[in-house]
Amino acid sequence: MSNQQPQQPGWGQQPTQPGWGPQPPAPKKSTGKIIGFGCLGIIVLFVLIGIIAAIATSGDDSKKDSPPTKEPAASAPAETKKPEEPKKEEPAKKEPVTVAAKKVAFKKSILAQNDNYTSVQVTITNNGKDEIDVNPLYVTITDTDGRKHTAELGMDEDQLDTVKLAPGENVMGTITGKGKFDAKYVTYTDGLIGDSVRGNVS
Repeated sequence: MSNQQPQQPGWGQQPTQPGWGPQPPAPKKSTGKIIGFGCLGIIVLFVLIGIIAAIATSGDDSKKDSPPTKEPAASAPAETKKPEEPKKEEPAKKEPVTVAAKKVAFKKSILAQNDNYTSVQVTITNNGKDEIDVNPLYVTITDTDGRKHTAELGMDEDQLDTVKLAPGENVMGTITGKGKFDAKYVTYTDGLIGDSVRGNVS
């Protein structure tokens, strides 16, 4: 048997065993490419999410920007106007003297010889500030034919008294004319020559 000795590496040869000189370059892995594609994918994903979010928010903004559609409000009831209070009429200025008259039956006194008389009940009121004189002779009766009748004194039991009326006072009594007639109004004159006041006979 031939004894073969293991071949020793020559001086020009590179050792094949590990640790003996520079190693052959390892094949380069595509790690950088993988990382690049991974980052690119993440960026694209974020961009897509941003676009979707922008579209969603723009849709909301468009809803916000557009004026809200108002539902037709129910027709409000027409305002009811408060009824205007009737204007208070100022009381008519009272005359200094007022006269009221009405028809009454003639009441024959002991002085009357017959019933051929017509009597009218008269109420005279002093609304003025001064005292006035009242006397049957200051009152006349005018009938529906326009004839004037003076008072016949003492013929009626309820004849108007002769008095002085203070402000705010009144007096009532009858004025009697001779004959039968239909009385229309009476006229009172303060002191015969003063102002005349008429009162219709009711």
